[in-house]
Amino acid sequence: MINITKLASQKLILEKKKNKLYEDYNLRISVQGGGCSGLKYEIKFDLLKNEEDEIFEDKGIKIIIDKKSLLYLIGTTLDFSDGLNGKGFFFNNPNASKTCGCGDSFSF
Repeated sequence: MINITKLASQKLILEKKKNKLYEDYNLRISVQGGGCSGLKYEIKFDLLKNEEDEIFEDKGIKIIIDKKSLLYLIGTTLDFSDGLNGKGFFFNNPNASKTCGCGDSFSF
């Protein structure tokens, strides 16, 4: 399961409204090969749910994760920062053995 902080949830709801996305759009989180450390996170809003997807809900946000990505993401928290050191969504993943300086990629 993935957790979303209150601030990240608020920012996701605002992003959906800003982009005029319907209630049927859910947050899709996946892990792809690439990035400085070998694996990178991908987040987007998606209408589709595949047979192999798992669906969770936290703080009013429905999250879709494919089964392969779920192995890397169990226990992860999605947060948002608007501080001086960077603005945007970031992941706090207890499963990551190494993360890159930008925080967009990790290794397992």
